[in-house]
Amino acid sequence: VALADSEVQKAIDCARVLERPYKVVSDLGSLHDCIRAGKLAVCEDAALAARTEPADVFIDASNAIKAAGQFCTTAIDHDNHLVMMNAEADLAFGPYLMHRAAEQGVTYASCDGDQHGVIKRLIDDLRLWGFDLVMAGNIKGYLDRYANPTSIIPEADKRNLDYRMCTAYTDGTKLGVEMALLANALDLETAVPGMHGPRADHVQDVPDLFDLEALWHEHGPVVDYILGAEPDGGVFAVGYCDDPYQQRMMEYYKRGEGPFYIFYRPYHLCHVEAMEAIAAAVLDDRSLLQPEHGHVADVYAYAKTDLEPGDQLDGIGGYACYGLIENCADQGTDRGLPMTLAENVQVTGEISKDEKITLSKVNLSENQDDVRLHRKSLDVSTMA
Repeated sequence: VALADSEVQKAIDCARVLERPYKVVSDLGSLHDCIRAGKLAVCEDAALAARTEPADVFIDASNAIKAAGQFCTTAIDHDNHLVMMNAEADLAFGPYLMHRAAEQGVTYASCDGDQHGVIKRLIDDLRLWGFDLVMAGNIKGYLDRYANPTSIIPEADKRNLDYRMCTAYTDGTKLGVEMALLANALDLETAVPGMHGPRADHVQDVPDLFDLEALWHEHGPVVDYILGAEPDGGVFAVGYCDDPYQQRMMEYYKRGEGPFYIFYRPYHLCHVEAMEAIAAAVLDDRSLLQPEHGHVADVYAYAKTDLEPGDQLDGIGGYACYGLIENCADQGTDRGLPMTLAENVQVTGEISKDEKITLSKVNLSENQDDVRLHRKSLDVSTMA
């Protein structure tokens, strides 16, 4: 019923491509009049769309972080279920938004279609079959930690992608965000900062690339990934089962001798698969994925280049830093700077290339809206 974009022409272009009658509006009365007339209300302000009375669900498919915290909160306060296709805001504020949604009697959910949602469905299946989860796995095609919005231009143009968005995909930050969302939903660890990510030819090589028994014994179920493997664009999960009958059946079904079994899916279809998670939230008050265990893992900033006092961090998909997933419990006293808060932050100490950017070496204002909301999310996490 309503569509918002800070660059309103993009929303207009979308309405035209979909051949939907629309009207550009700028206040709540006009927005509701437009909807009653059977038209799509197009606006620049997402907080306005979040107040739409005829809506059942608000879907954040933006790449905003600071602004997303505000308009997502507004959507919940106006009795909208909230479905997050915005993985970065989901990671930064998810526990708080989930808590607030529960208080309001609406559902908070990560969306299906991106890797973390598709992996969660694999995990739901293997657990239903009686397997224990050992590893939630992603398959990454290419990785360059030092990609930036200039170096990425040729590749981004081929795919019609925003340069910063494509940089975040390439430098591994988005990978870390997706796997942190799984960790926070299912209480999983990463065995090492950034995960292992061995290069592989095929996902079926996983048992040869990881000591699964040792990993599981030391860490319990973990998140990790493989690099450059087939099926490109796929995901996987590793399950454990030592039941003799199940093992015989798995061998009969050509899944190997066990007790560790690889289950994989050769694709994820993003928005094509989104509708089931949206319908489940609205019709069944059921969430595909939400941070039920609080901030178990986060993605912390690391320097892409040597940084000096006075330098400015430019956030996800920028020139200054990339993100690695780490366990929050491993942070110690000098905590890392979450990548989701690393935009327009001034460096106050010398930081070498590939060094972790800690809070002691940046000037992070506690008065910023996103920082305050993240602190609330951390507070809620202690109750998880």
